[in-house]
Amino acid sequence: MGLYGKIRCKTARISGKFAKNVVKLGKGMGKSFPGYLFLNIGSDDCLRELAKQPRIGSIIITGTNGKTTTTKLISLFLANDTSISYNYDSNTLNAIATGLLSDNIDLGVFEYGIRDIMHAIPDEVCKLVQPIGVVYTNVSREHSFVAGVSNPFNSYLKAKELLSAPMKRGIVICNADDPRTAYIGKRKEADTHVTYYGLEINMNDESSNTDIYCPLCGEVLNYTIKYSNHRGVFRCSCGFERPKPDMMLTELSKDFDQWTVKIEGNVFNYPTDETVPLNLTIKTPAFGLYNLYNLLCAVTTYASFTPTPENVENTVKKVSKSLDLSILPPGRFEIMKIEDKLVGMGQGDNGDALKANVQFMEDYVKGDLGFIYTTPDTGEDDIFEDHLDALISAKPKMVYVVPGRSSIEAAREYYDKISKVLDAEFYPLAYEYMPKRREKIIEIIYKSQYKYMIVTGCGPEHYMWAELKSELKSNSESF
Repeated sequence: MGLYGKIRCKTARISGKFAKNVVKLGKGMGKSFPGYLFLNIGSDDCLRELAKQPRIGSIIITGTNGKTTTTKLISLFLANDTSISYNYDSNTLNAIATGLLSDNIDLGVFEYGIRDIMHAIPDEVCKLVQPIGVVYTNVSREHSFVAGVSNPFNSYLKAKELLSAPMKRGIVICNADDPRTAYIGKRKEADTHVTYYGLEINMNDESSNTDIYCPLCGEVLNYTIKYSNHRGVFRCSCGFERPKPDMMLTELSKDFDQWTVKIEGNVFNYPTDETVPLNLTIKTPAFGLYNLYNLLCAVTTYASFTPTPENVENTVKKVSKSLDLSILPPGRFEIMKIEDKLVGMGQGDNGDALKANVQFMEDYVKGDLGFIYTTPDTGEDDIFEDHLDALISAKPKMVYVVPGRSSIEAAREYYDKISKVLDAEFYPLAYEYMPKRREKIIEIIYKSQYKYMIVTGCGPEHYMWAELKSELKSNSESF
Protein backbone atom coordinates (compact mmCIF):
# COMPACT_ATOMS: atom_id res chain seq x y z
CA MET A 1 0.00 0.00 0.00
CA GLY A 2 1.48 3.35 -1.07
CA LEU A 3 1.55 6.64 0.82
CA TYR A 4 -1.77 7.78 -0.69
CA GLY A 5 -3.39 4.52 0.31
CA LYS A 6 -2.10 4.79 3.87
CA ILE A 7 -3.38 8.37 4.18
CA ARG A 8 -6.74 7.31 2.76
CA CYS A 9 -7.07 4.44 5.22
CA LYS A 10 -6.05 6.61 8.17
CA THR A 11 -8.58 9.26 7.16
CA ALA A 12 -11.28 6.59 6.79
CA ARG A 13 -10.48 5.16 10.22
CA ILE A 14 -10.43 8.54 11.97
CA SER A 15 -13.73 9.52 10.30
CA GLY A 16 -15.35 6.19 11.14
CA LYS A 17 -14.27 6.33 14.78
CA PHE A 18 -15.45 9.92 15.09
CA ALA A 19 -18.86 8.92 13.69
CA LYS A 20 -18.98 5.97 16.06
CA ASN A 21 -18.42 8.25 19.05
CA VAL A 22 -21.11 10.61 17.82
CA VAL A 23 -23.84 8.03 17.31
CA LYS A 24 -22.82 6.04 20.42
CA LEU A 25 -23.99 2.86 18.70
CA GLY A 26 -27.62 3.64 19.31
CA LYS A 27 -30.53 2.24 17.34
CA GLY A 28 -30.97 2.62 13.60
CA MET A 29 -27.94 3.95 11.70
CA GLY A 30 -25.78 3.82 14.84
CA LYS A 31 -24.74 0.29 13.95
CA SER A 32 -24.05 0.94 10.29
CA PHE A 33 -23.24 4.61 9.64
CA PRO A 34 -19.66 4.66 11.03
CA GLY A 35 -18.85 1.61 8.88
CA TYR A 36 -20.63 3.15 5.91
CA LEU A 37 -18.51 6.29 6.28
CA PHE A 38 -15.31 4.25 6.63
CA LEU A 39 -16.05 2.18 3.52
CA ASN A 40 -16.95 5.22 1.44
CA ILE A 41 -13.78 7.11 2.36
CA GLY A 42 -11.52 4.08 2.40
CA SER A 43 -10.93 1.22 -0.02
CA ASP A 44 -11.07 -2.57 0.02
CA ASP A 45 -7.44 -2.56 1.15
CA CYS A 46 -8.42 -0.32 4.06
CA LEU A 47 -11.05 -2.85 5.17
CA ARG A 48 -8.53 -5.68 4.88
CA GLU A 49 -6.20 -3.75 7.19
CA LEU A 50 -9.05 -2.91 9.57
CA ALA A 51 -10.00 -6.60 9.69
CA LYS A 52 -6.64 -7.29 11.37
CA GLN A 53 -7.78 -5.34 14.46
CA PRO A 54 -9.07 -8.35 16.46
CA ARG A 55 -6.02 -10.16 17.81
CA ILE A 56 -7.58 -13.61 17.44
CA GLY A 57 -9.90 -12.81 14.52
CA SER A 58 -13.54 -12.37 13.53
CA ILE A 59 -16.52 -14.73 13.53
CA ILE A 60 -19.42 -14.24 11.11
CA ILE A 61 -22.85 -15.76 11.82
CA THR A 62 -25.32 -16.31 8.99
CA GLY A 63 -28.42 -18.35 8.17
CA THR A 64 -32.09 -17.92 7.35
CA ASN A 65 -33.28 -17.83 10.95
CA GLY A 66 -31.68 -17.47 14.35
CA LYS A 67 -28.80 -15.17 13.39
CA THR A 68 -29.59 -12.42 15.87
CA THR A 69 -30.32 -14.66 18.87
CA THR A 70 -27.29 -16.84 18.19
CA THR A 71 -25.00 -13.81 17.80
CA LYS A 72 -26.29 -12.35 21.07
CA LEU A 73 -25.67 -15.61 22.92
CA ILE A 74 -22.17 -16.07 21.48
CA SER A 75 -21.33 -12.50 22.51
CA LEU A 76 -22.66 -13.02 26.03
CA PHE A 77 -20.51 -16.13 26.45
CA LEU A 78 -17.31 -14.74 24.94
CA ALA A 79 -17.54 -11.39 26.79
CA ASN A 80 -16.90 -13.30 30.02
CA ASP A 81 -13.51 -14.51 28.78
CA THR A 82 -12.07 -11.83 26.53
CA SER A 83 -12.52 -8.42 24.90
CA ILE A 84 -14.94 -8.50 21.96
CA SER A 85 -16.74 -6.28 19.51
CA TYR A 86 -20.06 -7.43 18.10
CA ASN A 87 -23.05 -6.44 16.02
CA TYR A 88 -26.50 -7.89 15.49
CA ASP A 89 -29.81 -6.74 13.97
CA SER A 90 -28.02 -4.49 11.46
CA ASN A 91 -26.54 -7.43 9.56
CA THR A 92 -24.62 -5.64 6.78
CA LEU A 93 -20.99 -5.13 5.78
CA ASN A 94 -21.34 -1.54 7.03
CA ALA A 95 -22.20 -2.87 10.49
CA ILE A 96 -19.26 -5.31 10.41
CA ALA A 97 -16.93 -2.40 9.56
CA THR A 98 -18.43 -0.43 12.46
CA GLY A 99 -17.59 -3.29 14.81
CA LEU A 100 -14.04 -3.52 13.48
CA LEU A 101 -13.50 0.16 14.27
CA SER A 102 -13.24 -0.84 17.95
CA ASP A 103 -9.82 -0.68 19.62
CA ASN A 104 -8.09 -3.33 21.70
CA ILE A 105 -10.28 -6.36 20.95
CA ASP A 106 -9.47 -10.05 20.73
CA LEU A 107 -12.53 -11.18 18.78
CA GLY A 108 -15.15 -9.70 16.49
CA VAL A 109 -18.59 -11.37 16.48
CA PHE A 110 -20.74 -10.26 13.58
CA GLU A 111 -24.14 -11.21 12.19
CA TYR A 112 -24.38 -11.07 8.40
CA GLY A 113 -27.56 -11.39 6.35
CA ILE A 114 -27.38 -12.89 2.87
CA ARG A 115 -30.33 -12.78 0.47
CA ASP A 116 -28.56 -13.18 -2.86
CA ILE A 117 -25.09 -13.14 -4.38
CA MET A 118 -25.28 -9.78 -6.15
CA HIS A 119 -26.30 -7.66 -3.16
CA ALA A 120 -24.54 -9.56 -0.36
CA ILE A 121 -21.28 -10.34 -2.27
CA PRO A 122 -20.62 -13.10 0.30
CA ASP A 123 -17.33 -14.39 -1.12
CA GLU A 124 -15.98 -10.84 -1.30
CA VAL A 125 -17.03 -10.22 2.29
CA CYS A 126 -15.08 -13.32 3.34
CA LYS A 127 -11.98 -12.16 1.44
CA LEU A 128 -12.20 -8.68 2.96
CA VAL A 129 -12.99 -9.60 6.58
CA GLN A 130 -10.87 -12.81 6.58
CA PRO A 131 -12.90 -14.51 9.33
CA ILE A 132 -11.50 -17.31 11.45
CA GLY A 133 -15.05 -18.63 11.84
CA VAL A 134 -18.19 -18.78 9.73
CA VAL A 135 -21.24 -20.11 11.57
CA TYR A 136 -24.39 -21.42 9.87
CA THR A 137 -27.67 -21.63 11.79
CA ASN A 138 -29.93 -23.09 9.06
CA VAL A 139 -30.98 -22.52 5.45
CA SER A 140 -34.70 -22.45 4.60
CA ARG A 141 -36.75 -21.19 1.69
CA GLU A 142 -37.01 -17.42 1.91
CA HIS A 143 -36.29 -14.29 -0.14
CA SER A 144 -37.79 -15.70 -3.36
CA PHE A 145 -37.53 -12.20 -4.82
CA VAL A 146 -34.78 -9.68 -4.08
CA ALA A 147 -35.20 -6.13 -5.40
CA GLY A 148 -37.95 -7.41 -7.70
CA VAL A 149 -35.74 -10.10 -9.26
CA SER A 150 -36.41 -13.84 -8.93
CA ASN A 151 -33.98 -15.51 -6.53
CA PRO A 152 -34.31 -19.33 -6.89
CA PHE A 153 -33.58 -21.40 -3.80
CA ASN A 154 -30.46 -22.97 -5.32
CA SER A 155 -29.04 -19.48 -5.85
CA TYR A 156 -29.95 -18.53 -2.28
CA LEU A 157 -28.16 -21.64 -0.96
CA LYS A 158 -25.14 -20.88 -3.15
CA ALA A 159 -24.98 -17.35 -1.75
CA LYS A 160 -24.85 -18.77 1.78
CA GLU A 161 -22.13 -21.24 0.82
CA LEU A 162 -19.98 -18.53 -0.75
CA LEU A 163 -19.54 -16.77 2.61
CA SER A 164 -17.15 -19.52 3.74
CA ALA A 165 -15.89 -20.67 0.33
CA PRO A 166 -12.63 -18.63 0.32
CA MET A 167 -11.65 -19.69 3.88
CA LYS A 168 -8.39 -21.61 4.24
CA ARG A 169 -7.98 -21.27 8.02
CA GLY A 170 -10.23 -21.33 11.05
CA ILE A 171 -13.46 -23.26 11.60
CA VAL A 172 -16.75 -23.55 9.72
CA ILE A 173 -19.58 -24.46 12.11
CA CYS A 174 -22.66 -26.15 10.63
CA ASN A 175 -25.99 -27.57 11.77
CA ALA A 176 -25.66 -31.32 11.16
CA ASP A 177 -29.45 -31.78 11.20
CA ASP A 178 -29.97 -29.35 8.29
CA PRO A 179 -29.02 -31.05 5.00
CA ARG A 180 -28.25 -27.69 3.40
CA THR A 181 -25.75 -26.52 6.04
CA ALA A 182 -24.39 -30.08 6.30
CA TYR A 183 -23.80 -29.94 2.53
CA ILE A 184 -21.87 -26.68 2.94
CA GLY A 185 -19.80 -28.27 5.69
CA LYS A 186 -19.00 -31.44 3.75
CA ARG A 187 -17.76 -29.34 0.83
CA LYS A 188 -15.41 -27.41 3.15
CA GLU A 189 -13.87 -30.38 4.95
CA ALA A 190 -11.07 -30.68 2.38
CA ASP A 191 -9.51 -27.31 3.20
CA THR A 192 -10.91 -26.10 6.56
CA HIS A 193 -11.81 -27.61 9.92
CA VAL A 194 -15.58 -28.17 10.12
CA THR A 195 -17.48 -28.61 13.40
CA TYR A 196 -21.06 -29.91 13.43
CA TYR A 197 -23.76 -29.52 16.07
CA GLY A 198 -27.13 -31.28 16.29
CA LEU A 199 -29.80 -32.94 18.39
CA GLU A 200 -29.66 -36.48 19.75
CA ILE A 201 -33.03 -36.69 21.49
CA ASN A 202 -36.14 -38.84 21.28
CA MET A 203 -38.38 -36.50 19.33
CA ASN A 204 -40.00 -36.90 15.92
CA ASP A 205 -42.15 -34.41 13.98
CA GLU A 206 -44.55 -36.98 12.55
CA SER A 207 -46.74 -34.31 10.93
CA SER A 208 -43.93 -33.22 8.58
CA ASN A 209 -44.55 -35.02 5.27
CA THR A 210 -42.92 -32.59 2.84
CA ASP A 211 -40.26 -34.10 0.60
CA ILE A 212 -36.80 -32.65 1.20
CA TYR A 213 -34.34 -32.93 -1.68
CA CYS A 214 -30.67 -33.82 -1.48
CA PRO A 215 -28.54 -30.70 -2.11
CA LEU A 216 -25.92 -32.92 -3.73
CA CYS A 217 -27.89 -34.96 -6.28
CA GLY A 218 -31.49 -33.64 -6.12
CA GLU A 219 -33.13 -36.93 -5.05
CA VAL A 220 -35.58 -37.13 -2.15
CA LEU A 221 -33.83 -37.60 1.20
CA ASN A 222 -34.81 -40.46 3.50
CA TYR A 223 -35.33 -39.46 7.14
CA THR A 224 -35.24 -41.81 10.10
CA ILE A 225 -36.05 -38.87 12.41
CA LYS A 226 -37.43 -35.41 11.65
CA TYR A 227 -37.00 -32.93 14.46
CA SER A 228 -38.68 -30.07 12.60
CA ASN A 229 -39.35 -29.52 8.90
CA HIS A 230 -36.12 -30.38 7.04
CA ARG A 231 -33.98 -30.83 10.16
CA GLY A 232 -33.39 -34.37 11.32
CA VAL A 233 -31.41 -37.53 10.68
CA PHE A 234 -31.24 -38.06 6.91
CA ARG A 235 -29.57 -40.10 4.22
CA CYS A 236 -29.60 -40.12 0.41
CA SER A 237 -29.11 -42.98 -2.01
CA CYS A 238 -26.13 -41.07 -3.45
CA GLY A 239 -24.28 -41.50 -0.13
CA PHE A 240 -24.82 -38.01 1.27
CA GLU A 241 -25.94 -38.27 4.89
CA ARG A 242 -26.18 -36.37 8.12
CA PRO A 243 -22.70 -35.96 9.60
CA LYS A 244 -22.13 -37.05 13.17
CA PRO A 245 -22.45 -33.98 15.43
CA ASP A 246 -19.39 -32.97 17.45
CA MET A 247 -21.59 -31.10 19.93
CA MET A 248 -24.97 -32.56 20.82
CA LEU A 249 -28.09 -31.69 22.77
CA THR A 250 -28.85 -35.09 24.29
CA GLU A 251 -31.58 -34.51 26.88
CA LEU A 252 -34.60 -32.22 27.09
CA SER A 253 -37.26 -31.94 29.79
CA LYS A 254 -40.01 -29.30 29.78
CA ASP A 255 -41.92 -27.40 32.42
CA PHE A 256 -44.42 -24.63 31.59
CA ASP A 257 -41.95 -21.75 31.73
CA GLN A 258 -38.58 -23.50 32.04
CA TRP A 259 -36.72 -26.25 30.20
CA THR A 260 -33.73 -28.37 31.24
CA VAL A 261 -31.24 -29.46 28.59
CA LYS A 262 -28.04 -31.47 28.50
CA ILE A 263 -25.25 -30.54 26.07
CA GLU A 264 -22.21 -32.75 25.51
CA GLY A 265 -19.47 -33.38 22.98
CA ASN A 266 -15.95 -32.49 21.90
CA VAL A 267 -14.96 -29.54 19.73
CA PHE A 268 -11.74 -28.18 18.33
CA ASN A 269 -10.69 -24.89 19.94
CA TYR A 270 -9.03 -22.50 17.50
CA PRO A 271 -6.96 -20.26 19.85
CA THR A 272 -5.38 -23.19 21.75
CA ASP A 273 -5.33 -25.73 18.90
CA GLU A 274 -6.75 -28.34 21.29
CA THR A 275 -9.92 -30.41 21.65
CA VAL A 276 -12.36 -29.21 24.32
CA PRO A 277 -14.67 -31.77 26.02
CA LEU A 278 -18.02 -30.52 27.29
CA ASN A 279 -20.73 -32.12 29.40
CA LEU A 280 -23.22 -29.88 31.19
CA THR A 281 -26.87 -29.60 32.18
CA ILE A 282 -28.49 -26.16 32.17
CA LYS A 283 -31.91 -24.57 32.60
CA THR A 284 -33.31 -22.26 29.94
CA PRO A 285 -36.51 -20.27 29.41
CA ALA A 286 -39.25 -22.23 27.62
CA PHE A 287 -38.45 -20.69 24.24
CA GLY A 288 -39.03 -23.43 21.70
CA LEU A 289 -37.04 -25.94 19.67
CA TYR A 290 -35.80 -23.21 17.36
CA ASN A 291 -33.99 -21.44 20.16
CA LEU A 292 -32.56 -24.69 21.50
CA TYR A 293 -30.76 -24.92 18.16
CA ASN A 294 -29.62 -21.32 18.59
CA LEU A 295 -28.33 -22.09 22.09
CA LEU A 296 -26.54 -25.24 20.94
CA CYS A 297 -24.97 -23.35 18.04
CA ALA A 298 -23.84 -20.56 20.38
CA VAL A 299 -22.30 -22.98 22.90
CA THR A 300 -20.49 -24.79 20.08
CA THR A 301 -19.14 -21.51 18.70
CA TYR A 302 -18.12 -20.24 22.12
CA ALA A 303 -16.23 -23.45 22.92
CA SER A 304 -14.53 -23.24 19.51
CA PHE A 305 -13.18 -19.68 19.87
CA THR A 306 -12.74 -18.77 23.54
CA PRO A 307 -9.07 -18.30 24.46
CA THR A 308 -9.83 -19.85 27.87
CA PRO A 309 -11.65 -23.12 27.11
CA GLU A 310 -11.31 -24.23 30.73
CA ASN A 311 -14.01 -21.65 31.54
CA VAL A 312 -16.63 -22.97 29.12
CA GLU A 313 -18.82 -25.05 31.41
CA ASN A 314 -18.91 -22.47 34.25
CA THR A 315 -19.57 -19.59 31.87
CA VAL A 316 -22.38 -21.36 30.01
CA LYS A 317 -24.05 -22.24 33.30
CA LYS A 318 -23.65 -18.70 34.66
CA VAL A 319 -24.99 -16.98 31.54
CA SER A 320 -27.84 -19.47 31.16
CA LYS A 321 -29.10 -18.68 34.67
CA SER A 322 -29.64 -15.07 33.68
CA LEU A 323 -31.33 -15.73 30.34
CA ASP A 324 -34.90 -14.59 29.75
CA LEU A 325 -37.06 -13.92 26.70
CA SER A 326 -35.49 -10.48 26.23
CA ILE A 327 -32.53 -12.25 24.57
CA LEU A 328 -34.83 -12.96 21.62
CA PRO A 329 -35.71 -10.48 18.82
CA PRO A 330 -38.86 -8.32 19.24
CA GLY A 331 -40.78 -10.47 16.77
CA ARG A 332 -40.12 -13.57 18.87
CA PHE A 333 -42.87 -16.13 19.37
CA GLU A 334 -44.14 -16.17 22.93
CA ILE A 335 -47.03 -17.64 24.90
CA MET A 336 -49.29 -15.21 26.75
CA LYS A 337 -52.21 -15.69 29.12
CA ILE A 338 -54.87 -13.16 28.09
CA GLU A 339 -57.88 -13.46 30.40
CA ASP A 340 -59.26 -16.97 29.81
CA LYS A 341 -57.25 -17.56 26.63
CA LEU A 342 -53.75 -18.89 25.94
CA VAL A 343 -52.29 -17.01 22.97
CA GLY A 344 -49.10 -17.87 21.09
CA MET A 345 -47.90 -14.95 18.97
CA GLY A 346 -44.84 -14.09 16.89
CA GLN A 347 -43.26 -13.75 13.48
CA GLY A 348 -42.97 -16.77 11.18
CA ASP A 349 -41.71 -15.31 7.90
CA ASN A 350 -40.81 -18.67 6.36
CA GLY A 351 -42.02 -22.23 6.65
CA ASP A 352 -39.27 -23.27 9.02
CA ALA A 353 -40.00 -20.45 11.48
CA LEU A 354 -43.77 -20.90 11.32
CA LYS A 355 -43.49 -24.65 11.88
CA ALA A 356 -41.27 -24.04 14.90
CA ASN A 357 -43.96 -21.73 16.30
CA VAL A 358 -46.62 -24.38 15.73
CA GLN A 359 -44.48 -27.03 17.46
CA PHE A 360 -43.87 -24.70 20.41
CA MET A 361 -47.60 -24.04 20.79
CA GLU A 362 -48.47 -27.75 20.59
CA ASP A 363 -47.01 -28.30 24.06
CA TYR A 364 -49.65 -25.99 25.55
CA VAL A 365 -52.82 -26.64 23.50
CA LYS A 366 -55.36 -28.75 25.39
CA GLY A 367 -58.41 -28.06 23.24
CA ASP A 368 -59.65 -26.63 19.94
CA LEU A 369 -57.29 -24.16 18.28
CA GLY A 370 -57.96 -20.94 16.36
CA PHE A 371 -55.18 -19.87 13.96
CA ILE A 372 -54.69 -16.26 12.81
CA TYR A 373 -52.40 -16.55 9.79
CA THR A 374 -50.68 -13.55 8.20
CA THR A 375 -49.76 -14.23 4.59
CA PRO A 376 -46.67 -13.79 2.40
CA ASP A 377 -46.64 -11.38 -0.53
CA THR A 378 -46.96 -11.66 -4.30
CA GLY A 379 -44.48 -14.14 -5.76
CA GLU A 380 -43.80 -15.88 -2.45
CA ASP A 381 -45.72 -19.03 -3.34
CA ASP A 382 -42.93 -21.33 -2.17
CA ILE A 383 -43.03 -19.74 1.30
CA PHE A 384 -46.82 -20.13 1.33
CA GLU A 385 -46.50 -23.83 0.41
CA ASP A 386 -44.24 -24.37 3.43
CA HIS A 387 -46.64 -22.35 5.58
CA LEU A 388 -49.62 -24.40 4.42
CA ASP A 389 -47.95 -27.65 5.49
CA ALA A 390 -47.43 -26.18 8.96
CA LEU A 391 -51.00 -24.83 9.06
CA ILE A 392 -52.45 -28.23 8.27
CA SER A 393 -50.20 -29.93 10.84
CA ALA A 394 -51.59 -27.62 13.56
CA LYS A 395 -55.13 -28.99 12.92
CA PRO A 396 -56.91 -25.69 13.68
CA LYS A 397 -60.70 -25.53 13.88
CA MET A 398 -60.63 -22.15 12.13
CA VAL A 399 -58.01 -20.16 10.21
CA TYR A 400 -58.40 -16.38 10.16
CA VAL A 401 -56.43 -15.17 7.13
CA VAL A 402 -54.97 -11.63 7.25
CA PRO A 403 -52.48 -10.07 4.81
CA GLY A 404 -49.02 -10.11 6.36
CA ARG A 405 -47.31 -7.97 3.78
CA SER A 406 -48.66 -5.41 1.27
CA SER A 407 -50.67 -7.36 -1.33
CA ILE A 408 -54.31 -7.98 -0.45
CA GLU A 409 -54.83 -9.81 -3.75
CA ALA A 410 -52.01 -12.26 -2.98
CA ALA A 411 -53.50 -12.79 0.48
CA ARG A 412 -56.88 -13.52 -1.09
CA GLU A 413 -55.32 -16.12 -3.40
CA TYR A 414 -53.62 -17.79 -0.46
CA TYR A 415 -56.91 -17.73 1.46
CA ASP A 416 -58.66 -19.47 -1.46
CA LYS A 417 -56.13 -22.30 -1.27
CA ILE A 418 -56.40 -22.59 2.50
CA SER A 419 -60.20 -22.67 2.40
CA LYS A 420 -60.07 -25.78 0.21
CA VAL A 421 -58.47 -27.80 3.02
CA LEU A 422 -59.39 -25.93 6.24
CA ASP A 423 -62.27 -23.82 7.54
CA ALA A 424 -61.18 -20.25 7.00
CA GLU A 425 -62.25 -16.60 7.05
CA PHE A 426 -60.60 -13.71 5.18
CA TYR A 427 -59.94 -10.18 6.43
CA PRO A 428 -58.64 -7.83 3.66
CA LEU A 429 -56.77 -5.37 5.88
CA ALA A 430 -54.45 -2.94 4.08
CA TYR A 431 -50.76 -2.62 4.93
CA GLU A 432 -51.08 1.18 4.79
CA TYR A 433 -53.40 1.03 7.80
CA MET A 434 -51.24 -1.23 9.98
CA PRO A 435 -52.68 0.09 13.27
CA LYS A 436 -56.16 -0.99 12.12
CA ARG A 437 -54.76 -4.36 11.02
CA ARG A 438 -53.30 -4.89 14.48
CA GLU A 439 -56.54 -3.73 16.10
CA LYS A 440 -58.58 -6.21 14.05
CA ILE A 441 -56.25 -9.10 14.92
CA ILE A 442 -56.67 -8.33 18.62
CA GLU A 443 -60.44 -8.14 18.14
CA ILE A 444 -60.44 -11.57 16.48
CA ILE A 445 -58.51 -13.01 19.42
CA TYR A 446 -61.01 -11.75 21.97
CA LYS A 447 -64.14 -12.55 19.99
CA SER A 448 -63.04 -16.00 18.82
CA GLN A 449 -64.78 -18.91 20.51
CA TYR A 450 -61.47 -20.74 20.93
CA LYS A 451 -59.54 -20.68 24.19
CA TYR A 452 -56.29 -21.48 22.42
CA MET A 453 -55.11 -19.08 19.73
CA ILE A 454 -51.95 -18.92 17.63
CA VAL A 455 -51.04 -15.80 15.65
CA THR A 456 -48.10 -16.15 13.28
CA GLY A 457 -46.92 -15.70 9.71
CA CYS A 458 -45.38 -12.85 7.72
CA GLY A 459 -45.13 -9.16 8.56
CA PRO A 460 -42.57 -6.56 9.68
CA GLU A 461 -40.91 -7.50 12.95
CA HIS A 462 -41.22 -4.17 14.77
CA TYR A 463 -44.13 -2.40 13.06
CA MET A 464 -46.41 -5.41 13.21
CA TRP A 465 -45.26 -8.13 15.62
CA ALA A 466 -43.60 -6.16 18.41
CA GLU A 467 -46.38 -3.56 18.41
CA LEU A 468 -49.09 -6.23 18.18
CA LYS A 469 -47.82 -8.06 21.24
CA SER A 470 -47.43 -4.84 23.18
CA GLU A 471 -50.97 -3.71 22.30
CA LEU A 472 -52.48 -7.09 23.12
CA LYS A 473 -50.92 -7.05 26.57
CA SER A 474 -51.87 -3.42 27.29
CA ASN A 475 -55.43 -3.75 25.95
CA SER A 476 -56.20 -7.02 27.70
CA GLU A 477 -59.06 -5.43 29.65
CA SER A 478 -60.51 -3.37 26.80
CA PHE A 479 -62.78 -6.05 25.30
